[in-house]
Amino acid sequence: MTYYPPVSPYSVGMACKCPRCGQGALYDGFLKLDERCETCGLDYAKADSGDGPAVFVIFIAGFFAVALAFIARYVWYAPMWAAFAISAGSVIVLCLVLLRPLKATMIALQYVNTAAEGRLEE
Repeated sequence: MTYYPPVSPYSVGMACKCPRCGQGALYDGFLKLDERCETCGLDYAKADSGDGPAVFVIFIAGFFAVALAFIARYVWYAPMWAAFAISAGSVIVLCLVLLRPLKATMIALQYVNTAAEGRLEE
């Protein structure tokens, strides 16, 4: 069995790399996971981040969008339509930028903590 030194789940998550070796790519497409790591061979079939990353992305993007809308409206004295356009554009950009690394971080944390589906004992 090959030894892989422990890597930080946050650093490999933000870099979108394999949670075991920290080298191979995690994604095949924008949000589609690769089948396995090309470096260490880790199977990504069990990796399931679910909707967890989307919740964090919505909270972060929503906070910045509201703050930006208030700044645009009450500091820059922009019209209402401009404040809406600025905040809507920022939400779209932030969601696209944050979703990929937060999903990878959630998968890395799942791997490091050997998280599995919760089940009641029978």
